[in-house]
Amino acid sequence: MHRKQLTHIFSLLLLFAACFLGGTLLARATASEAGESDNAGNETTGVSSETAGTANEAAGAASETAGTANEADASASKSWGLSYQEEGKRPQGTDALEELAAHGAYYARDTEEKVLYLTFDCGYENGNTAKILDTLKEKNVPAAFFLTGDFLRSAPDLAKRIADEGHTAGNHTEHHPDMSAITDPARFEEELDSVAAAYQEITGQPLDPYFRPPQGKYSLQSLDLARQAGYSTIFWSLAHVDWQQDAQPSREETFDKLIGRVHPGAIILLHTTSASNTQYLGELIDEWGKCGYVFRRLGEFCGKE
Repeated sequence: MHRKQLTHIFSLLLLFAACFLGGTLLARATASEAGESDNAGNETTGVSSETAGTANEAAGAASETAGTANEADASASKSWGLSYQEEGKRPQGTDALEELAAHGAYYARDTEEKVLYLTFDCGYENGNTAKILDTLKEKNVPAAFFLTGDFLRSAPDLAKRIADEGHTAGNHTEHHPDMSAITDPARFEEELDSVAAAYQEITGQPLDPYFRPPQGKYSLQSLDLARQAGYSTIFWSLAHVDWQQDAQPSREETFDKLIGRVHPGAIILLHTTSASNTQYLGELIDEWGKCGYVFRRLGEFCGKE
């Protein structure tokens, strides 16, 4: 072979080697870039997963916060109150009829029928209850008496008379505490059970399943606790300031409030400790009758009779 030909062949071999080496390096570089791309994708997926996890944690925290807020709302203490918008119409209460009914509580009957439900709170006895019972018997009017432990201990004869004369006897607790402040079910029921047991022992009859919160203090939770104990909670839609012994309302004040604000389906609250209630009860009953109202038993309203 000529020298020139050998030189040419050697040049071709060098060129082939260079191309082969370059292709190998390019393939390795491409594979490396692909690996980096895969790693980047994995890192992105990891970040997305972490973001989703954070979002789920945030949603869980929000749900817990909402649950805590609902629990706080349920345990929030309220004082029962009324706003009279129009004469002859049911007033607005602290909570609406529907909200209370969902927790086994009532303050008036939703009706246009002229019916009334007369109730008395008996926190203690000061000499008026017998006269009130005399008037109810004379007028043939049924009533509900909400009794405390103190009343039962101090006036068992009157408790027996309430039962014997066919009136409803409800629970006003043993010690007359703010029941919205008692969140332990066992303690809550103790306040009710002791009154029920004492009434049963005195009268031989079971106490009726109605509860009136002392001082009008309640929470949605306390309404539920009363219902779990077997009681309906009874508020009121017609009352006046009659419990202050040194500031008893006059006849004019009594009639202005109790006749002027009467409405169909009213639950009337009076206190047996009030001298003015005792004095004017017969006239009030007659005046309500002249307005076309009749008296019904509380159990007929609550569907427990």
